[in-house]
Amino acid sequence: MPGRKPKQADTLTVEGREVPATNLDKVLYPGRRFTKARVIDYYIRAAPYLLPHLRDRPVTLKRFPDGVTGEAFYEKDLPSFAPPWVQTFPVPRRAGGRDIQYILINDLPTLVWCANAAALELHPFLHRAPDIGVPTSVVFDLDPGEGSDVLTCAKVSLLLKELLQQLQLTSCPKISGSKGIQVYIPLNTSSNYNMTRPFARALAELLANQHRI
Repeated sequence: MPGRKPKQADTLTVEGREVPATNLDKVLYPGRRFTKARVIDYYIRAAPYLLPHLRDRPVTLKRFPDGVTGEAFYEKDLPSFAPPWVQTFPVPRRAGGRDIQYILINDLPTLVWCANAAALELHPFLHRAPDIGVPTSVVFDLDPGEGSDVLTCAKVSLLLKELLQQLQLTSCPKISGSKGIQVYIPLNTSSNYNMTRPFARALAELLANQHRI
């Protein structure tokens, strides 16, 4: 399904760009009869708050062409039907081969194009192009496993906050949008992933040993 092309229809003029607008009356959120047109409108109104967080970050799209109750798929590579003005940044594959051309959502037309492609979830990298080896945050992703729930995640996030405060590190929580909680440590240094990965693992193991989590 990746690369699935929307049906051609009208276009929207957004900041001088012609953005395809397809199936605008399709319901993407059945619970509230929330259509694609309303999703696009929401993205436009939220753009001043979204775009600063997305700037220069390669993004994986999670697309729901038939709405949130239908089949969804992740799309990393720029699809062939994307307009030529959509910016990308090449990221090497771990297994080798051709680089993945990740989308950069650096402007409103690109954000609207993603909304029209039913990209209801936007998953940006922790780093910014071109410094793809330098994360801007350390993130702890707390998802409830067997025998736990979101309240368990909240308890662990508070324990993690206490530990980070002892290390004189600032942190902030973020709802992951699915079922858990994320805890972010903003980085103001040029730390790379070879430093942040073992640091995060060591803190997780320390917390688990201290509290038998």
